[in-house]
Amino acid sequence: MSNPVYGKKAAASRKAETRSALFWALISGIVLFLAWTPFQTALFNGNKLQFEKPIFWAAILACLLVILWIAQSYKSIQLKDQRDWLAVSVLLLPVTYILSLISAASHVLAMNMVIINCIYAIMFIIGLYVLSDKMGNRIIQATTMTVAYLIVGFGLLHWFGQGTTAGAITKWFSNTVQYGTYAHAVMTDSNGLRLTSVFQYANTYAAFLMAFLFAAVFFVTTSRKWYGQAFHSFMLVPIIVSLLLTLSRGGLVMLPVVFVLLLLFLKPAKQLLWILYCGIAGVASLIISKPVTELGLKLNETFSGSGALKGWGILLGTSAIVGLLGWVIQRFIAPKLEQSLGNWSARKTSNLWIPIGSVVIGGMLIFLFIGTGLKNVLPQNISVRLENINFNQHSVLERFTFYKDALKVLADYPLIGAGGGAWASLYEQYQNNPYTSRQAHNFFLQYLIEVGIFGFVVFMSFILFIFYKYIRGYIKGNEEERNSHFLYLIIVLSILIHSILDFNMSYVFMGILVFLGLGGMAAVMDSKPVKKWSLQDSTARGIYSAVVGLCAIIVLVTSIRYVQAAEAGTDARRIVQVSTSFEEIKAPLDKDLSIRPSHPDSILLLASLYQTIYTQNQDEGFYNASVDLLNTALKDEPYNKSMLKRLVEGYEMKQEPEQAFEVLIENAHKFKWDITWYEQIINKGYDLGTKALGAGDTDTKDKYFKQATEVFTDVQAGIQHLTTLPEGQLQGNPFENTPEMILHAGKMHFMMNQPEQAANALKIGIQDDLSQPSAQEIVRWYLAALNKLDQNDEVLLEKLKQVDPNAEQNVKQLSDLQF
Repeated sequence: MSNPVYGKKAAASRKAETRSALFWALISGIVLFLAWTPFQTALFNGNKLQFEKPIFWAAILACLLVILWIAQSYKSIQLKDQRDWLAVSVLLLPVTYILSLISAASHVLAMNMVIINCIYAIMFIIGLYVLSDKMGNRIIQATTMTVAYLIVGFGLLHWFGQGTTAGAITKWFSNTVQYGTYAHAVMTDSNGLRLTSVFQYANTYAAFLMAFLFAAVFFVTTSRKWYGQAFHSFMLVPIIVSLLLTLSRGGLVMLPVVFVLLLLFLKPAKQLLWILYCGIAGVASLIISKPVTELGLKLNETFSGSGALKGWGILLGTSAIVGLLGWVIQRFIAPKLEQSLGNWSARKTSNLWIPIGSVVIGGMLIFLFIGTGLKNVLPQNISVRLENINFNQHSVLERFTFYKDALKVLADYPLIGAGGGAWASLYEQYQNNPYTSRQAHNFFLQYLIEVGIFGFVVFMSFILFIFYKYIRGYIKGNEEERNSHFLYLIIVLSILIHSILDFNMSYVFMGILVFLGLGGMAAVMDSKPVKKWSLQDSTARGIYSAVVGLCAIIVLVTSIRYVQAAEAGTDARRIVQVSTSFEEIKAPLDKDLSIRPSHPDSILLLASLYQTIYTQNQDEGFYNASVDLLNTALKDEPYNKSMLKRLVEGYEMKQEPEQAFEVLIENAHKFKWDITWYEQIINKGYDLGTKALGAGDTDTKDKYFKQATEVFTDVQAGIQHLTTLPEGQLQGNPFENTPEMILHAGKMHFMMNQPEQAANALKIGIQDDLSQPSAQEIVRWYLAALNKLDQNDEVLLEKLKQVDPNAEQNVKQLSDLQF
């Protein structure tokens, strides 16, 4: 590995390097890789079949790139200094995920994360080498910024209703283009339309925009060519307008935090220029935000060519003005500003005062936009979102709940974690209330529960060491050396800071940017020799190349197989829509499961297929095949609710309610806020208990009744707990009693000779309106339970008589029953 560090000697050595055809092939591969990945839904790891294939294709491409890197740089590989050994230590990240397979909550999701972390390790290693080369660094930086600007333009095309145009451009290489348009580039939720571009998720797009807003400002202040200054200034308005259109409160909250942190790295003159450019572009963006927003809302309902042209005219015209101002400021004002502040910049703490002042000014602006009438200059949907920024807002309270629940998971899987996808698999068991969120909305906590304390310490040590050494080198370097790789700090810091609030790193493209950026930071960090572990060059290159090459081949072969599995699973879903042939549907499912035996989507489809055939011809072979298939897969996927539900349905289909009940009872703790799960237990427990009672099996009756009534007690405790949620926090999914649950719970207590508990349960379901038979029956059993306790409720009895003339006789008959 080449070993340039901050300093003129290293820079000179890089200029003297000759670049081979393999080098250019590697650079070309990286460029194409960075251009392809974002348009595959940014490689979202959504824990579903539909998202898997692009990720595995990315792994295949990454493996080919690292093999190309080994061939190109074999002679320069060394293990002599700290930088070299970082290329070794990064391999520990996928190793910790492999280790977590031991206790993985989902083998399939855990294996996916092993592959993803192999991609990250590869991008770091390649970045460490390629970005230490001056030409390679320049090309990758230009590529990164170009791709970012294309993503911004791509999103705005959709905002102005031109999704068909954008789809026509990308359909030949993007699997996310459906019916001619890129799916959900503008998403709809309770807040209205939100811009998402390639991500399909507004908050992650906001994190991306934040990173490249600062990157654009950085290039405005460092570009030497007038057209570079003008173009990067031009892009500031589209980026800020897009950021506003995401309606992301997290993005708006984290933006000033990252901004202040980045200012600390700059000299006072540059700090003022950054503030000036952000201020000019920000004001311009706010001025046009209302017409751009209103036009976008209309155009996404009904497209109009003139309306789209008007929107682009407003946006591009404003951007051109800001671009011109950027060039003027850099040409005439920036040099004088740097000259006049030269003496101040030489002082040690000079870079602290402006960031501190910007915090104060930023706080005042936030107050003005949230607490005064100034917010009225903004579009209504944006001003409403700003008004809702507070710690008592439901999304904030919900995130804090996620974080507390994540720590509960960690308590049970402390050392090596619960494997990749742990949160998606386990959160229902540990959640405080019945929310639905397959992402923990905090990358660091999600990482912690996946690999445990051991893996998290390895990861954080790796990250913090790079930051520490980069900052040391940055302080020692001159202006040119500092600027050479500062883009990577901007990207890594912006994405990771925002990931405290959201699941940006669940987008593998974002992870690629982060680890490529870490490689860029490590490429110029302040590095020292590691004499203790130093190896001869021939030994180092032989061992390292063999290990990385072998791992790459294993990941390559595995990823190819996984692509085949994903394609087979997808084919089966396509075939089932157009064919009823058992053999035709089963063939791709068998292929998928021969590669990934517990692949949930294919397991569920094949089990459903078996059960359908069984209901048609009553061939028990198909029933047994379904049960065996599900039970085998559940060994690897014990928390997969859909598989468990399918197993319950199978037992019910075969008239085996006892087995269905056992599955429900044994797994109830995994889904403690699923009211339908509890309802099934209570109702099935009642049916099985009364059946045993009819057969004279008192012990079996008591067993089923006891289990079912205990579950009913848990439901009441859960309902009571939900009343303690903070004001402003949403409960989530419904969690409440149903008349049938109440009636069955009361009757079971009654038949276990527990009249007091029966009365307490039945009282919950008493309604004012007794016109429905179920409401009458609840009251009837309630009055019978009171009679058992030598109590009565004459008012309620008279009310029941109005709809049931024989009520008194019926109640007496019930109260006379002996069990």
